[in-house]
Amino acid sequence: MEAIVYEALFGLAVGEVFPDFAPVGTTPPYITFQAVGGNPINMIDATVPDKERVRVQVNVWAATRLEASSIGKQAENALRIVAGLQTTVLTGRIATFDEATDLRGTMQDFEFFT
Repeated sequence: MEAIVYEALFGLAVGEVFPDFAPVGTTPPYITFQAVGGNPINMIDATVPDKERVRVQVNVWAATRLEASSIGKQAENALRIVAGLQTTVLTGRIATFDEATDLRGTMQDFEFFT
């Protein structure tokens, strides 16, 4: 799943895409993503499911609110069309600010069925 998400988001931000967190000093804009849970598939019998539902948060960090919002929308659109993820958009984009870096951001949750 991580490789598919990375490929879908790559190229949307100059500073690249990173799982979990970006290295200190990364030039914005950049995107981070991480698994934040999900609803496991539970079978009645002892069968182990061959698919899983994973909740993933995608974060965009940029110098301005408009840039963060624009890239966030592009990220949403890019993830919606990846057939291998079977994407469900769980939340709208949430605006955020990081005082330590003075960057504006967006956070958005998706569920992937892979």
